[in-house]
Amino acid sequence: MERRRTKKDIVKMLLRNNELEEQDEEELLNLLIDQPIAIDVDKQEEAKMTRGDHFADKLSEVAGSWTFILIFVLFLLAWIVFNTILLTSEQAIDPYPFILLNLVLSCISALQAPIIMMSQNRQAEKDSLRNQNDYRTDLKSELILESLHDQMNSILKNQRQILKYIKEEEEKKNESKKDN
Repeated sequence: MERRRTKKDIVKMLLRNNELEEQDEEELLNLLIDQPIAIDVDKQEEAKMTRGDHFADKLSEVAGSWTFILIFVLFLLAWIVFNTILLTSEQAIDPYPFILLNLVLSCISALQAPIIMMSQNRQAEKDSLRNQNDYRTDLKSELILESLHDQMNSILKNQRQILKYIKEEEEKKNESKKDN
């Protein structure tokens, strides 16, 4: 009868495909089984963030809010009203077609977009670390459950043998009573 592979055996097979040395393989298995592997991704990322990273995150947080959008729309409307209605065409800072406003908006977009992308890239790295951490945690849980399942099967097997032994002893006892 073919021996059923345990999760530990499967992990060993996976590790062998990556051509790890035997010592590294055992160390990794011990990490997965015996030691806690969960990490706080947010704390780990926070520790290595620079001032620029903090700035990018704050800018992304502010620029991605409804408050910012509403204030910016109000600013644009005020700019247009101020330069078309309140000021005469000779006094207007930026008369229609609002070339200065276009320049300002282009500059803001040119700076804001890469800064927000930096923040999104860092968030993607954090998500990747979380996924890796979840995978290791799930793998460890599977290994532990597999081990517990095997232990429960062993206990049940031993219990059946004990019950069988007790039953046989009771039958012998009953037979000896009948003979007497």
